[in-house]
Amino acid sequence: MSSLVSRLLVAAILLPLVIGVVYLGGWWLFALALAGGLIALHELYTMARELRPLVIAGYLGFVLALLGLQLGGIAWMVGGMLTTLLFAFVVFGLSHVRPSATASFGVTLLGVVWVGGGIGFLLLVRDIPDNGFWAVMAVLFTVFAADTAAFFVGRSLGRHRMAPAISPAKTWEGFAGGVVAAMVVAFVVLYNDRDEFLTIPEMLLLGAVVALAAVFGDLFESAVKRDLEVKDSGRLLGGHGGMLDRLDALLWAGPAAYYVILAVGGT
Repeated sequence: MSSLVSRLLVAAILLPLVIGVVYLGGWWLFALALAGGLIALHELYTMARELRPLVIAGYLGFVLALLGLQLGGIAWMVGGMLTTLLFAFVVFGLSHVRPSATASFGVTLLGVVWVGGGIGFLLLVRDIPDNGFWAVMAVLFTVFAADTAAFFVGRSLGRHRMAPAISPAKTWEGFAGGVVAAMVVAFVVLYNDRDEFLTIPEMLLLGAVVALAAVFGDLFESAVKRDLEVKDSGRLLGGHGGMLDRLDALLWAGPAAYYVILAVGGT
């Protein structure tokens, strides 16, 4: 099976599932977020195994962060993340192996903050009264549109590399095309709720910021993978790579969308 066919098949299966679960929200979405996040976290810790992440501590911190968010909001999500340091110290102290404490603590906490925080803010966007579902849809489709447009514009018109040391294929021309596409998609998805949720300028701002955050998210994972000398985080999703490869842009786009909406008074 070719990579393109594999990507299309996986997308055809997962996209309706994700949309349906986002629509249901609540504990259904929590379960999906927990499962996807644990897989992504496992992939990160597997890639970084030479740094000796304290895996059990990371899993516990991640679960408590999402559970805290689900039961008590953002303050308890942060509290759950902070327990990672306690768990990491306990696991490190009980272990007979003596790796670098700084590296072990650092990569363990990185996973919880990166994956747990990114997914957590997407859940917060879904919890926006009356408009949460369409806000998440705007983020999902804006990220997809920005990535697709950046690929085709960059391939046909790209001349100036954006971050050659991290991702040589990305160009400023592709980035510009992605931002325009993102703004259009955010406008289309949220247009029916204009002025009741976001004004048209706010929709366009949301699209632009989400596109920028998505690029940073993709580059951030690329930098991590390049440092760890791996190509993909896994092969779970066929041509898409691993779960972390699919979530990388969303893990930055979710927090960006939440704070844009918060700043303009949409929550």
